[in-house]
Amino acid sequence: QVQLVESGGGLVQAGGSLRLSCLASGRTFRRYALGWFRQAPGKEREFVAAISWSGDSTYYADSVKGRFTISRDNAKNTVYLQMNSLKPEDTAVYYCAGNRAGYVLAVVAGEYDYWGQGTQVTVSS
Repeated sequence: QVQLVESGGGLVQAGGSLRLSCLASGRTFRRYALGWFRQAPGKEREFVAAISWSGDSTYYADSVKGRFTISRDNAKNTVYLQMNSLKPEDTAVYYCAGNRAGYVLAVVAGEYDYWGQGTQVTVSS
């Protein structure tokens, strides 16, 4: 069993930056691929980024490519999402998720086994 807790959300002006963190419990964390998703009001949850268990492979949604960076520190059981050049359309609740298939960079929410409670990111124009 893995529990995920996100932090780092908040209010930022357009063009600003935030770094989200997701702390995982459980010794098996380092075997999992991890992803970030987001959900804006009235919209479906959408894929943002994913990273393999080793950190060697990453994948991004086109909407965030070049602005967001996903990384992980397995010694700290933590995955990060560095968000730069934020836009109002990035406003959403951001969730981290764990996938037992550690080498799979899944973009579909249903392929993830564990989820955090989410952290709100609001970008003002």
